[in-house]
Amino acid sequence: MEQDFWQERWAQGQIGFHLKQVNPYLQRHWSSLGLARDSRVLVPLCGKSLDLAWLAAQGHAVLGVELAEQAVRDFFAEQGLVADVEVRGGLRIHRAGRLELWCGDFFALTPADVADCTALYDRAALIALPPAMRERYVAHLAVILPGGCEGLLVTLEYAQERMEGPPFSVPEDEVQDLLAADWQIECLERVDVLGENWKFLERGLPRLDEAVYRLRKRG
Repeated sequence: MEQDFWQERWAQGQIGFHLKQVNPYLQRHWSSLGLARDSRVLVPLCGKSLDLAWLAAQGHAVLGVELAEQAVRDFFAEQGLVADVEVRGGLRIHRAGRLELWCGDFFALTPADVADCTALYDRAALIALPPAMRERYVAHLAVILPGGCEGLLVTLEYAQERMEGPPFSVPEDEVQDLLAADWQIECLERVDVLGENWKFLERGLPRLDEAVYRLRKRG
């Protein structure tokens, strides 16, 4: 699951993971985090998600991080926005209003970059990564985000042996194993969405669950 894989997916328009509407779990559960309107939100592996614009519309400053430049350009074009661009190290920062999309390697982020991020939203990052990279991703979050950071995490659960990811299955016991040392975790909702996902239906999967977790970083 190297960088070339995702660059190729975007270049070829193979972006079935992109939702054409705001995520309903985000709309339903975000207020439960109790964040101030002007909180800054980190959104890893954000693509061109409409969730970014929704978060900004709630008054938040949004810091999305995305590897594929095509996704970043598409996001601002589709939102009718013209972004200022700044190069900082190996990252290209596209900025318009409350929205910042940082194009480059997520693992290049430093604690200073996200020191004022009091919230995390992960709908498509953890489930996009194979096991070894999930461990690295979670470890990096623990290093860079401040204590008290509130988060919303959306995952998938299915019989991984029946089909390859991404998106990958990340069951609740793995969520606990990965995150419990650094985060308080509360499962808010779990829904079987198999009937809405033809790709999973075609593989004969008996079930496909989406799970939503509220997170709070210790420390």
